[in-house]
Amino acid sequence: MDAKAVDLVEAVVGRPDPEVPGKARRRIFSAAYKCRILEKADQCAGPGEMGSLLRREGLHSSHLTKWRRQREGGVLAGLAPQKRGPKLEPVKPLARRVEEQDREISMLRKKLEQAEVIIGFQKKVSEILGITLMPEVDVRKI
Repeated sequence: MDAKAVDLVEAVVGRPDPEVPGKARRRIFSAAYKCRILEKADQCAGPGEMGSLLRREGLHSSHLTKWRRQREGGVLAGLAPQKRGPKLEPVKPLARRVEEQDREISMLRKKLEQAEVIIGFQKKVSEILGITLMPEVDVRKI
């Protein structure tokens, strides 16, 4: 048998693939699995039993600690998988409206300041040209 045939036979027979997956995936444990493992861990009494359980299941002791705290907090609610990351704040219906009104108020104040500058300029021009203007009316009181 030549080298090509040997390589072909080894590939067909099932030589393990030496490639490592690109990115590891986070394991997700169900509530039932957590309960089952905690029960087994509570039954471990002899030396080395806990370590063999953890090795067999591919877990760390920190998993058990965290799951026990969750179990004490509430059996099913604490053991259910939770979303990671920052918690979203509940949407307040009036908050959006208040923000919109604040923006509108600031925009209107800028327009009022601009109008006051224009009116002041018109007054100065009319004084220079000697034109009499109508008596001043305060727009804000109307």
